[in-house]
Amino acid sequence: RGADVIKALALGARAVLVGRPVLWGLAAGGREGVGAALGVLRRELDLAMALCGCPDIPSVTRNLVEP
Repeated sequence: RGADVIKALALGARAVLVGRPVLWGLAAGGREGVGAALGVLRRELDLAMALCGCPDIPSVTRNLVEP
């Protein structure tokens, strides 16, 4: 989920791994399925960033998450 990516980045991650959605997409639809799965993740990430008021990845900071 895009919100999980935002949380990881806000907590200091420099990267995230996205394995399971890619495998689900591959199993369900081959190359096109992978593209579709990554497209869904991208849209979720864009929405989560917009809801947090972050125009780009560098603006994702620790103050977005509560301890």
